[in-house]
Amino acid sequence: MIRFEHVSFTHPTGTMALNDIDLDIIPGNVLAIVGENGAGKTTLIRHINGLIKPTSGKVIVFGTNTKESSVAKLSRKVGIVFQNPNHQLFSESVEEEITFALKNFKLNDNEITERVEDVLNYFGLMKYKNQSPMMLSGGEKKRLCLAIVQSWGPDVLILDEPTVGQDLLQKQRLYELIRGIIDKGNTVILVSHDIEFLWPLQPRVVVMAHGKIVADGTATSVFRNKDALHRANVTNPQLLELSDKLGF
Repeated sequence: MIRFEHVSFTHPTGTMALNDIDLDIIPGNVLAIVGENGAGKTTLIRHINGLIKPTSGKVIVFGTNTKESSVAKLSRKVGIVFQNPNHQLFSESVEEEITFALKNFKLNDNEITERVEDVLNYFGLMKYKNQSPMMLSGGEKKRLCLAIVQSWGPDVLILDEPTVGQDLLQKQRLYELIRGIIDKGNTVILVSHDIEFLWPLQPRVVVMAHGKIVADGTATSVFRNKDALHRANVTNPQLLELSDKLGF
């Protein structure tokens, strides 16, 4: 269970990014967080593994107050793939990027080798194994960051705009990965503007605007909430619009 209790966060500049957020995230589900740029979505997810601490209120992750735990400890359970992959990549080769995290989590050499090969093959990155991550395309860097986090199998996987730069095949693989994670009882949190990608997942949807939650519910109920979507500048999925027009 992840719980936000009256969480507010104000940047050092004085700008309030989150305003009295109450939110419970139940394990084993897909949660999509939508809203326009500046709504507070990324600030919210960075609270979950302690990268940001609340100005007021508290965030509880599997019984631990994030103010009382290190990012390293929380990251074993909560893995985040950032919107900008350059913020996560620093090693000399693709293989070393994945190996680094696994060594930090004290996995043995055989398990590290097996996991590295598994994720490189799954995400179509094996041919880049010995290349510098900085030589990859934007979409390939995104896949590498996802491979890094998925290699240690966190209980909660958080993806910030994961479909940016991905072609149809990679989106399908991402969809299948998310389904597989949920089938194992783990949790996926998606921050995305890609409503068409989100819709088939039928996630629980949280809509944010100006640092507040303005809607929270099933995909169907939220995407039919015209007032909340208007406040957050979010569009309807095309399939839902077609369904409504046909009277289904």
